Amino acid sequence: GRRQRAPFRRGRARRIAGEWRGAAARQAASPRAGFRAAAAPAGPATVEALNASNPGTLNEALGIRLTEVGDDFLRGTLPVDQRTIQPFGLLHGGASVALAETLGSLGGWLTLPAGGGRTVGIEINANHIRAASAGEVTGTARPLHLGRSTQVWEIRIEDAQGRLTCISRLTLAVVAG
Repeated sequence: GRRQRAPFRRGRARRIAGEWRGAAARQAASPRAGFRAAAAPAGPATVEALNASNPGTLNEALGIRLTEVGDDFLRGTLPVDQRTIQPFGLLHGGASVALAETLGSLGGWLTLPAGGGRTVGIEINANHIRAASAGEVTGTARPLHLGRSTQVWEIRIEDAQGRLTCISRLTLAVVAG
């Protein structure tokens, strides 16, 4: 069988869907104060609040939408359309990587305690398993390692039939501020 993933560790990292604490302090410390304001309401993280940070970003340009915040995962979609295909009509690998890094980076940030800094990508890899040429793909990010200075996330991207199109691993640095 498939290996069961351990839930987020208590103390060092919150559950993704857990309560937000210290939103005002996080907002004030961020160079992207608008993002923190949209994404850090009092109470649980919501897809509405996270998606509110999309205007003017790569997420908006590519049509990336967050769809679900779970106890140990973050899920989002990417359309396969004129914005995201390559000249042969297939989903561009870079668009898949953009979805993977978006989900992993936001997931990592959501696990940090109040005042715990932010996460930035330091390495990403992606294996493109199956082509997608229409519809949308769905990515699901889950943590493999949540440390004090680094995090490692696995992002599975599947087509509408649930077939794996891309598997990615993202390493994040946890930095102050």
